[in-house]
Amino acid sequence: MESNELAETVVRHEWQQFQQTDNEGGRAACQGNWPMFHQMRLSQFLTWPASLLSSYAKDLDEADRIGRNLVTEKYGRMMASTAPDEYRRNIEPYIPELSDGRIETQEHVIATQVDWASDFRTRYPKLGGGMRVLRTAEDAPDSTSFETYLRGELGTYSHTTFEFYCGFTEELKSQGRNLTEETVLNTVLLGGFASLDEAEALQ
Repeated sequence: MESNELAETVVRHEWQQFQQTDNEGGRAACQGNWPMFHQMRLSQFLTWPASLLSSYAKDLDEADRIGRNLVTEKYGRMMASTAPDEYRRNIEPYIPELSDGRIETQEHVIATQVDWASDFRTRYPKLGGGMRVLRTAEDAPDSTSFETYLRGELGTYSHTTFEFYCGFTEELKSQGRNLTEETVLNTVLLGGFASLDEAEALQ
């Protein structure tokens, strides 16, 4: 399966799991916004190599098989920061525990990506201003930072997928590339803009 087709398949699979995610206070508005979900998630997955996409697709299939929901779990893991008491009481006991080594490696990857996001915001302040707040220290009950969101997402990846993801980010870093910039570029192209510069100027 070509990477673009596989990316579309992964987005649709995540959407299916997202539809099954229970939100405190009822169904969230974003759960009915397929065009936005599709644009944002596809923008991310189009940056991924086929090996990483294929591994994550297998994670989603395996989650279905054993009754896990990786999208629900991602949002649950974020609550370690945004609602710590509820997380410890109602979520932590029911999701897979991560080893100390896994957490340490994840934090290294997260730090790299936060640096990329910060650099992007400096160069494209208008586009950056429309993104999530950057750091976990800025989290609030109704506002989840990029750092916390990424921590929640990485925590759902299988060992194999996470290893692929680490290799992917290390390769980008060695080439002087910025994953935030490449992801947002996909977002603006899917939104009908010709370039990041054009999108920034028209904000």
